[in-house]
Amino acid sequence: MVYSLTWLPGILKEVGLKVAECPGWEGRGRAEMGTVRGVLCHHTATPAGGNMPTLKTLLVGRSDLPGPLSHLGLGRDGTYYVIAAGRCNHAGAGSWQGIASGNESFVGIEAENTGLPDDPWPAIQVDAYLRGAAAILKHIRATALFCAGHKEYALPAGRKTDPSFPMDDFRASLAAFIAGTAPPPEPIPRSIPNPAAGQPPLQTLRRGSTGPQVRQVQTAIGSEVDGFFGPKTEAAVREFQRRNQLVPDGIVGPKTWVLLTR
Repeated sequence: MVYSLTWLPGILKEVGLKVAECPGWEGRGRAEMGTVRGVLCHHTATPAGGNMPTLKTLLVGRSDLPGPLSHLGLGRDGTYYVIAAGRCNHAGAGSWQGIASGNESFVGIEAENTGLPDDPWPAIQVDAYLRGAAAILKHIRATALFCAGHKEYALPAGRKTDPSFPMDDFRASLAAFIAGTAPPPEPIPRSIPNPAAGQPPLQTLRRGSTGPQVRQVQTAIGSEVDGFFGPKTEAAVREFQRRNQLVPDGIVGPKTWVLLTR
């Protein structure tokens, strides 16, 4: 059976977001959705590092709650993982704007974050959260008011604390994205001056990058030195960034290069 939310990846791609479709997502769900009225925001609250370590749990569920546990997973690098097109166990008991049928009425987004102060939200992930939620709300012709945090929806009050950011601020930014008046994201510089005399500028590196500067990074962080910025290098970069109180986005930009070359 193919469920109804097959439009999800298309509208996310239309606004320039990175999308990874989990195999079988079109037929994954507890049942068919009802009328989609809004978006429910979550964070995973799992301690594991990495980009989207909670993905398997979102797909198959936990011992106390069968999956799928959300329609979308949002990685720390801003990638949306499309999990299910049908109803998911993500809302539980609650109410928002008079809507108490959360699992049937809200698209659930689980963003990878522990919810703790030592796990800052990467700017690229927050930007993707806003752009993705705005795309969904525009598609269903709803306003930012129909985007709620799980902590706002859940009853009894105080039962949930996610997501960890202020939802009023999030909705204010979301309204600008829906209206098309939000500023574009600040681009990461493609290169910065190299502190080593006579050497070429340091390039911004991310997954898929290759070459001698990737080897330089791999040597500095203790990763396997092969000149290819793959998932293992990205994980090592994130861990280096966390240890040094940087946003762990896995991208070697100006702030990360400063620490690597000092």
